Amino acid sequence: MALSLLLAALAALALVGINEAGYRQSSRALVDIDEAQQVRGELNQIMQNMLDAETGQRGYLLTGETSYRQPYDKAVKEVDGRLATLRRLYAGHPAELNQLGELSKHVLRKVAEMDMSVRLRQDGKEDAWKFVITTDVGREEMDAIRATAGELVKISNTTLHESQGQVLRSLLLARIGTAIVALAALFAFYLYLRQTHALRSIGERQQEALQRERNALEDEVRERTASLAELATHLQDVRETERGYLARELHDELGSLLTAAKLDVARLKSRLADAPDAIQRLQHLTELLNSGIALKRRIIEDLRPSSLSNLGLVASLEILGREFAERSGLQIEMALEPVSMDESRQLTIYRMVQESLTNIGKYAEASEATIVMKNYENHVVVEVADNGKGFDTQRMRPSTHGLAGMRHRVEAARGKLTVSSTPGHGTRLSAMLPLVKMPASA
Repeated sequence: MALSLLLAALAALALVGINEAGYRQSSRALVDIDEAQQVRGELNQIMQNMLDAETGQRGYLLTGETSYRQPYDKAVKEVDGRLATLRRLYAGHPAELNQLGELSKHVLRKVAEMDMSVRLRQDGKEDAWKFVITTDVGREEMDAIRATAGELVKISNTTLHESQGQVLRSLLLARIGTAIVALAALFAFYLYLRQTHALRSIGERQQEALQRERNALEDEVRERTASLAELATHLQDVRETERGYLARELHDELGSLLTAAKLDVARLKSRLADAPDAIQRLQHLTELLNSGIALKRRIIEDLRPSSLSNLGLVASLEILGREFAERSGLQIEMALEPVSMDESRQLTIYRMVQESLTNIGKYAEASEATIVMKNYENHVVVEVADNGKGFDTQRMRPSTHGLAGMRHRVEAARGKLTVSSTPGHGTRLSAMLPLVKMPASA
């Protein structure tokens, strides 16, 4: 790119230089041509004036009529001006000035000779002016004038031809220079196109390399995301499995121990009917055992809701909402339509509602909440809304209110979770899951 720009700049400077040199040479040549033409014109006029003067002189001498002197008088008057003009044109040309001096000398002698014969004719001296006419002085001076003027005309013609040649050379130089500069400009343009193509190719290769790297990174991110999603789903399944195992252990082992303890207390209570103090303590122990059994049942339900497999999704959600209302003091309204789906999706909906209610109790500062489940035959929509303080969803962190876990659980079931909230106007969580109906029992 820099080379082509440099070459183009040099070509432009060369063209300007060639044109300027040609202009100056042509200007000087044109001035010389003009001066040469003026010199030729003045020399021709001097020769014509001398011929006119000689013609007028002879006419006057022959006739004696004054009218024949007018061309003579006019020509003599103009000769001096013509010579002065030539001296101005020859300024700075010593050789031509010398020639002009010789011409002036012969012109003055010829004029003096003609003036002498004219005065003698005026004075009536016939023999004298005839003698002057018969001498060769006037002819010799006229020949000298012609020869000297001819030399000056030759010099002028030489100058004229040289100047014309100079103009032609300047034009030729301008043509050659323009052609060279045009070729240089075309070469610079070729280099520019070549460099532009090279830069474009480099840019395209870089873009391709960047695109390959971007695709590789996207593939890696996609693989990592899939791996993390798979790991999160596995951990979620493991957690649910562990919850089920723990719930069974609590139900089987702790439940049997508490039930056995309660039976032992009942037997002791029947044998100690005569000891009021012991009966009172046994009654207190029975109440503690009942509280422990209730706590065990609630923990088991939280770990693995037995109502989900025994009573169904709608009844489980009603129980969940009613117990949450009793614990939190919130007013819970529920509109639940029956649905038929596999146990995994039922558990997903149950956990989503459970986590939503937990978040409402912790953060929403609400007084009312609603749980809605609608069956649309091919999908089910579950919404949990409250009238709490809400939050700005644009500034929501991924882990806020356990939303990340809910979103992953819903998306793992091929569903979609939507969060709508405005500060001061509550929050609405909506989950849409495709409906996969349970196969009919035989």
